[in-house]
Amino acid sequence: MKPKDMIKLGVPQGPALKEAIGAARKAAAKGVKKRELLEQVKAVLESPADFAEDEVFGELSKALTDNPSARPAEVFEPRESRAPYQVWGEGLDASAIEQMNNATDLPVSVAGALMPDAHMGYGLPIGGVLATQDCVIPYAVGMDIACRMKMTVMDLPVSHIRGEEGRLRNALERETEFGVGAGFSKRHEHGVMDADWSVSPVTNKNKDKAWFQLGSSGSGNHFVEFGTLTLEEPELGLEAGTYVALLSHSGSRGTGGEVAKHYSRLAMELHPELPKQLKHLAWLELDSAYGQEYWHAMQLMGEYAAANHELIHQSIAKILGAQVLADVENHHNFAWKEKHFGQEVVVHRKGATPATQDTLGIIPGSMATPGFVVRGKGNAASMNSASHGAGRAMSRTATKNSCTWSQAKTFLAENDVVLISAGLDEVPMGYKDIHEVMAAQTDLVEVIARFDPKLVKMAPEEQKRRRR
Repeated sequence: MKPKDMIKLGVPQGPALKEAIGAARKAAAKGVKKRELLEQVKAVLESPADFAEDEVFGELSKALTDNPSARPAEVFEPRESRAPYQVWGEGLDASAIEQMNNATDLPVSVAGALMPDAHMGYGLPIGGVLATQDCVIPYAVGMDIACRMKMTVMDLPVSHIRGEEGRLRNALERETEFGVGAGFSKRHEHGVMDADWSVSPVTNKNKDKAWFQLGSSGSGNHFVEFGTLTLEEPELGLEAGTYVALLSHSGSRGTGGEVAKHYSRLAMELHPELPKQLKHLAWLELDSAYGQEYWHAMQLMGEYAAANHELIHQSIAKILGAQVLADVENHHNFAWKEKHFGQEVVVHRKGATPATQDTLGIIPGSMATPGFVVRGKGNAASMNSASHGAGRAMSRTATKNSCTWSQAKTFLAENDVVLISAGLDEVPMGYKDIHEVMAAQTDLVEVIARFDPKLVKMAPEEQKRRRR
């Protein structure tokens, strides 16, 4: 039974709605049918005291008795003053600033931060960091839950990038699949599929889809690429020098998207009082049944996203007969329980990289501009965060309309990059200058290595579902 069904019956928002949802779950577990349940809820609403000792409806009775006049809020009341937030970078998209202002108007917001790669997203801007009290905002995590970066440094000679380009290309083509719906008929084996997928009805329902897509990559800006990693000084357990590295960017695939859609919709149903511009910032209380479901599903999607990258890197290293010398990886599009401002808060990093003191992370540029391995400085004002990439300078539509493949090919050639496949909306001209972005966050991270892409694979345009 959905929250909107309870609200239509007249169940007040807040504690009563939470207890009504819990009661519905208990009743369903006892085999009570929906029609009968609706009648029972109506009876409780009419005479809460009669159900004070009821095994299923006792807590709902108490919530109604404690606050009998509660009703769904009709008017959104923002904070008396906006939660504080700091901006890194100059000339950021006005829409991203507006979204951050909206987010910090929420009554559950504690503080925010806006990274130099920021641009407009759904609800919270991409590059937005938001701390909330006792709740999680599904859209502030994002549609691609636990989108992730992973780099492995291999013991291959740098000369292999061009001298053995065919073998490297073949490895990229064979060992992962790109695009919406892409996956493998022959399932990969990984311990993540032995985890508890029943933490949410959404993950439970989509387990087979997740297994089918295990080891695949996404569409859009997701990629797997070979390049050179340059260390000016010894780092990562390696001597100074230039190495062959494999870098990947993707997340939790179709199942993560289903989790995001389901719980974002539920959050919006639970908060009909939010005005149009804030509806995608609807939250789930962590002590609610739905909040717990989403939190556990998000954690599972984090494990699943990490497994995708692990399988891609393992299989490519194996087919090339390469040994892995070092690796670095990190999530973005996730929420963490952390302590800031003397209290525990939920920190949402939507397109932002964790940058606690001495934590390693990866900030990529575009298909033909460098990325960087960084060490966090633990800046409290950013809640230990940094950008997750260069960030878009133009929307996907604007990039398609204003850029050409001829321009892109010239750009790629000038930077010695071979592109296997990608969409026109991902060409480098659609992105901000990564060097300017990095210069704007020197107080957030320290650069310890530079990655230059050389052989890049992304989802082709009009990518159709593939099954291998």
